[in-house]
Amino acid sequence: MSNRQHPHLKSITTTPDGPPAAAQPVDSPAVGEPTGVAEGVPIAVRPDPRKDDGRRSAAWLHIVAPPSWSVTPSARSWCTCGYERHAIGRAAVLQLVAAHGEHRIACPLLTPDSEGRTAA
Repeated sequence: MSNRQHPHLKSITTTPDGPPAAAQPVDSPAVGEPTGVAEGVPIAVRPDPRKDDGRRSAAWLHIVAPPSWSVTPSARSWCTCGYERHAIGRAAVLQLVAAHGEHRIACPLLTPDSEGRTAA
């Protein structure tokens, strides 16, 4: 047999020649005015123009009336008080629209307490 030497298959890491690099300082924030604000722009907080006036949606009417006369229209009316009706067909949808208007007048959630005002 031969006495041949095989090359090393693993790589040998080298030792660094000098000291490691120094840690770099972190940029500190500048002192003074906040950045990102243009000159002359007021920073004061203004009141919200969309103030809550207490109104809430309570009754909805959804009508599906395709432009073709051959397609049957449909409608749905519902309210947060529990009122809910469906209609299919032209005549039924027209009746539902009228009933929805009547419910908006009579709904206890949409009309203020009228009994207390008449009694006083």
